[in-house]
Amino acid sequence: MPAGSDVLADILAIKGDLEYGEYLASECTTCHRHDGTSEEIPGIVGWQAKDFAAAMSAYKSKSRAHPVMQMVAGRLGNEEIAALAAFFESLGR
Repeated sequence: MPAGSDVLADILAIKGDLEYGEYLASECTTCHRHDGTSEEIPGIVGWQAKDFAAAMSAYKSKSRAHPVMQMVAGRLGNEEIAALAAFFESLGR
């Protein structure tokens, strides 16, 4: 089983709170464009919640390299990641 998969399963078991995710998203949209376009920094708007949660849990476990994202993800709890995942997925509908 890949490293961090238990954390990912825990995150995916949580129903993300859209309003809380919207509140938390302001930090994300400092760098990631809210309109979903991307230039140097990848867009995250419309990602499937499971893909967003997988990326964040990989940053949190430091199995995915990017110092800034590792720092940001490291400060988030599972409920916060689930909320962000639900929020960004909802923007793609």
